[in-house]
Amino acid sequence: MPRLFSRPWWRAFRPQPTGIDVRERIRLVLGALIGILLTGLLFHGLGPALAPGVPWLVAPLGASAVLVFAVPASPMAQPWAVVGGNTVSALVGVACVHAVAGLGSPALAAALAVALAITAMLALRCLHPPGGASALLMVLGGVADPTFAFYPVMLNSLVLVVAGIAYNHATRRAYPHMQLAPAGPRVSDEVQQLDADLDAVLARYNQVLDVSRDDLKALLLQTQLRAYDRKLAEVRCVDVMSRELVTVEFGTPLQDAWALLQARRIKALPVVDRAFRIAGIVTLADFLRAADLTVYDGFDDKLRRLIRSTRGVYSSKPEVVGQIMTRNVRVASMHRHLVDLIPLFGSTGHHHIPIIGEGERLVGMITQSDVVAALGRAVDPAV
Repeated sequence: MPRLFSRPWWRAFRPQPTGIDVRERIRLVLGALIGILLTGLLFHGLGPALAPGVPWLVAPLGASAVLVFAVPASPMAQPWAVVGGNTVSALVGVACVHAVAGLGSPALAAALAVALAITAMLALRCLHPPGGASALLMVLGGVADPTFAFYPVMLNSLVLVVAGIAYNHATRRAYPHMQLAPAGPRVSDEVQQLDADLDAVLARYNQVLDVSRDDLKALLLQTQLRAYDRKLAEVRCVDVMSRELVTVEFGTPLQDAWALLQARRIKALPVVDRAFRIAGIVTLADFLRAADLTVYDGFDDKLRRLIRSTRGVYSSKPEVVGQIMTRNVRVASMHRHLVDLIPLFGSTGHHHIPIIGEGERLVGMITQSDVVAALGRAVDPAV
């Protein structure tokens, strides 16, 4: 069954909402008003002096104003498209008047004028929808003088473009719309792949779009970033924390704690009480500080003396984890959003954050590696 009848085809005729706010609507309406008004006032006064009996304003300029002020980012609204499209199309229309007038078929002349105008605009990269109206205007008006294409058509278009540049800049719209700079040799593999995918899709689509390739790419990148932010905002600590905990107690000998750090190749050990609540945390930095390892000299000897158990009742050095651990520990709830912890890792020097659950019991740990892995999964779910 044809696609036309495989779905409610009548929906294609339903007008789509315009995704702009009231402020933007007012901006573009005022722009068109000012643009046509300035062009009209200028040529209404100068027209008779420039070319007596020639119209001072051409109708296709109204359609050009819609593009220049309503969609200034469109490739069809750029200055060369407006001026070149209208002027070239008018010249094509004049040529059709001369070529086909002798055949006595105005309909044929009108059809050829529009078709050849589109052909010329595509060849000169100045496709502009009102250009088709310019060509048709020449035929319907029987304009046989090619100077009509320069005045009023070209001069009208030039003044409208100048007004569009001034007004769009004043209202913070880029016009002419600058395209993105060519990608350099150091762009990431992801950006290169996006370029290749976008080119392949556009080639397969094979239709004229009223948006540039670079704008499409920018929209795709912004959409990806929003999706990335949304996915990351939904991640909670319980989703990424390490559940295989290695813990010690207040009275764990330093030698045992050091052996755990070395055997598990970790940099921190949560210190818990009998209810598995956080009492502190002991890190490599705590061992270095307790051993007074501020300089490299005697590194091995100082560390061995620190972790070696002292035989006897009295000891002049720390013997258990509780004597060197950091007591003020930053913890986070298992239901807390991961994005809340990123500043802690980035600016406060934290490398490990214990995660607590019901009853403030330790249920997991989040490290910088866990955060990096979560960021990777937010970008690519397959990671």
